[in-house]
Formats: sequence, C-alpha cells, structure tokens
Amino acid sequence: MSNCHPSFFRSALKAPLYFFLHSPAPFIKVDYCELRFSTSILDCSRKRNQSVMAAKRPGLIALFDVDGTLTAPRKVSTPQMLEFMRELRKVVTIGVVGGSDLVKISEQLGASVTNDYDYVFAENGLVAYKDGKLIGTQSLKTHLGEEKLQEIINFVLHYIADLDIPIKRGTFIEFRSGMLNVSPIGRNCSQVERDEFEKYDKVHNIRPKMVSVLREKFAHFNLTFSIGGQISFDVFPQGWDKTYCLNTWKNFMKFTSLETRLTREEMTLKSTSRREPMVTQ
Repeated sequence: MSNCHPSFFRSALKAPLYFFLHSPAPFIKVDYCELRFSTSILDCSRKRNQSVMAAKRPGLIALFDVDGTLTAPRKVSTPQMLEFMRELRKVVTIGVVGGSDLVKISEQLGASVTNDYDYVFAENGLVAYKDGKLIGTQSLKTHLGEEKLQEIINFVLHYIADLDIPIKRGTFIEFRSGMLNVSPIGRNCSQVERDEFEKYDKVHNIRPKMVSVLREKFAHFNLTFSIGGQISFDVFPQGWDKTYCLNTWKNFMKFTSLETRLTREEMTLKSTSRREPMVTQ
C-alpha cells in the first residue's frame, strides 16, 4: 500500500461500488461489463464476448459502502438488494465497509452479516471480519491516550451545551473502537427529528461550524473530522477513514469503479476498467 496514491483511494471510496484485483491473480482486462439483476437471476454480459461467469474470479474483490449504497442512511436493506448481493457473491469475493459499528451494520444488513459476506469492515475497517471471524481491531483509546480523549470529549460536551438548536435529545457522543461519533442533536432522536435536523443543518451549518472549531482547537492531535449521514460527524486519527480497510490487502494492481442503480425489478451495474495499474510493484 506504500505505493498507492492516497488521494486516489479517498476519491475512489466515495464511489458506490469498487473492484480490486489482487496481484497474485492473473491480470483480468475488462473493457466493459454489465451485471443485470432481474428477480433471482444474475446475468453477466460482455460487450465483446457474450458469456456467463460460472465461478468466482480469483483475486477480484467487490467492496461496497453501506449507508447510501446498500441502504438508505441508517435504514434496512431491501430484499432485492440482499438477493442481488447473494447472487453477486457467486461471481466475485464481496466486502462491505461502513463507518458504523458492527451492531448498526447488522441492523441494516442482517444479524448474520459477517457470514453473508466474505469481508465485513465496521468503523471504516478498524474492526475487520473475514469469513465470520474477527481478523483485526484498532483502538482509538490506545492511539490517543485517555488524557487527550477526555480533552476532546469535555470540549465537545461544553460546545453542545452552549449550542442553540431547536431540539436536543441524548447520546451526543458515541464512543466506538476506532472513532468518536458526535451528534449535536443526539443519537436518541426519532427518525422524524433526524429528518428535521438534517434540513435545519443544511440552512444553518451546525455541523460544519462545529467541525471547523474542532479542527482548529485540536489541530495538534492530527485528527480527521468527517461529516456524514443526517445528524452526526466522526472523529478519528488521520488515515483511519474508509481507506483504512485497504490495509487488509497488499499490492493492488487494478481498480475499477462501478456505477450502481437499483430499479423495482432490476439492478444494472456498468463498469469501465482503467487500463493503467494503480499500484506499482
């Protein structure tokens, strides 16, 4: 991973779906691939070579974000999407990565999520599972130390206490293994209150203003403040964003971004490969 271009992966991980080709596998050139899901059938058609992939491509990994891709933010995935993922797993190795902890990801994708996918990366990959087994964890408390952690938490709580917004509930800071999740309204709010805060925040910039203050106050801690979802933002050390999950694999040779669209009875995935390898050996 030392030869990867960081800005490339940061922008790439904003895409709905991404494929990686691991270096030990044969280099697979994909000029154009269309995967179509209709009811319970997954077809794969090639622009130049009409054929169906009957077995998994070795070394090819499809890595999905959760909120906003497999599900609406903090909502449960649809039966159509879950069926599509089951069918796609027959073709390629599947991974999912989310900023939430495993409990929340399980609420969205199902209680058996760690067994339903080859890789599951909770908290941006700071808690990683492969084939249902825990393979790695990272600790914010160990990384920062209790003194710095309390300094951040105390400042955030004071800031929120002085914040003038229409609604406040509870759980303003959620402590996770590898990050802090900060919510000015509080994570205990209802879905209706979430929706209302999201609208209010877009007008009054509650979260952007708070993040700006925190970035300046704790610049010496080398932290990233990432706004996401409807009501909160994450706080974690630099480099611990969703690109962190890429540490599970080494020496990638190829990257392909896919655009996803789900209709009532059909999902279409279109891919145009990059000809140049993204990582040098």
